[in-house]
Amino acid sequence: MKRRDFLQRALCATAGSALFTSFAGKLSLAHAATTANGRLLGNDYRALVCVYLYGGNDAFNMLVPRSGTPRTRYAASRGALALPVDTLRALNPLAAPVDGGTYGFAADMPRLATLFNQANSPLALVTNVGPLLYPITKAQYTAGSVPVPTQLFSHSDQSVTWQQPAADMIVRRGWGGRLADMFHATNPNPSLSMNISVDGENVFQAGDDVVPYFVGQNGAESMWMVDDSPWNADRRAAFVALRDASHGHALQRQYAAVMRRSMANGADINAALEGEAALATAFPDTHLGRQLRMVARLIHVRATLQMERQIFFVGLGGFDTHDNQLEDQATQLGELDGALASFHAATVEMGLANAVTTFTASEFGRTTSINGDGTDHGWGSHHLVLGGAVSGRRFYGGLPDLSIEGPDDAGWGQIIPTTSVDQYAATLARWYGVAQGDLSTVFPNIGRFATSNLGFMAAT
Repeated sequence: MKRRDFLQRALCATAGSALFTSFAGKLSLAHAATTANGRLLGNDYRALVCVYLYGGNDAFNMLVPRSGTPRTRYAASRGALALPVDTLRALNPLAAPVDGGTYGFAADMPRLATLFNQANSPLALVTNVGPLLYPITKAQYTAGSVPVPTQLFSHSDQSVTWQQPAADMIVRRGWGGRLADMFHATNPNPSLSMNISVDGENVFQAGDDVVPYFVGQNGAESMWMVDDSPWNADRRAAFVALRDASHGHALQRQYAAVMRRSMANGADINAALEGEAALATAFPDTHLGRQLRMVARLIHVRATLQMERQIFFVGLGGFDTHDNQLEDQATQLGELDGALASFHAATVEMGLANAVTTFTASEFGRTTSINGDGTDHGWGSHHLVLGGAVSGRRFYGGLPDLSIEGPDDAGWGQIIPTTSVDQYAATLARWYGVAQGDLSTVFPNIGRFATSNLGFMAAT
């Protein structure tokens, strides 16, 4: 094989592997390298885990009214998709909802219902959250007098807006990446990124100084053509020789440095995982269960990897339920229920429940109106926050009026959010360690909203 062909194939393999992330970061890939912008912010371990629900989860069929006027409105708008009361998992919040109704989880969420209802509950519901540039009413939306995020109801656009509340669609730096830019110097390990994705590419974890490192469900991945298998010895030796040669061009030197660091990080991660004492907690053998099991394992070896602050990203697809919603969403919510409950149990086993907070995200909710046996793209939605530091067994934010053409209906059953993604994320960021005065660095629009702290995280 010619040298040029070998390098070209290696570059293509690397770009498609877990060694690289977004194009903007591929040439710099400052994997948590300590810079003048980094801040040493304490040595108490903390981790955020984002569980992204691709497609737009219909949270109005996840958290469902059981009684009162909210039930009447829900049943009228949902028609054939309304979940029967006797199938719901009743929730008993510490404070009764102000709308006078009672609520329950969908039938396929028994473990999360149990967590919500227990004493010292680690699970909270943040209701009617969505991307906003400013607080907005139905009258303002209808009149077009208050700006809203661009391309509302578009999967790709609202996915970016959710992960990057600053709404800078050109730079594409997520709020998880902005947090990492602030905190990465806390970690003694200056090489491994504090942002690790088990679900590949995402905007959420991309920062200016820090970009995510990708791992698979079984550990760090490597390019098949240069892995350390015996039959690859000659090929690997040739690749390493080319990597470590003296290169005259800046791009060649940077590429070599990225490869060297990525291969070293992969070896360190896999060595740490191989040396770990197995967790007793069992995880479901599902896509999300396997991802969260890997997150738990990486947290378990945090001391070996010398990590004090980490942010993880996992994902579950299948929530774009334009049809066959009752069957499809039940399957997805069941997978979410089992994986989240097992992951929380693992954090308890490790003695880290108070140090790890897991939260859901999704580009939008669904319409309250139906199109036969499914729903369309909505706006506001409900989200789950789970962890020992969560002030659980409560609903935070406003529960929407689900009436057809009601005061929260922007049209076609698209519910206008009453809580912004910025507020939701800023509450998590404050727990993570961001000072109140620094919130606008991560969330430039946060000052437009009445509060930056929704109260669902314990005071720090």
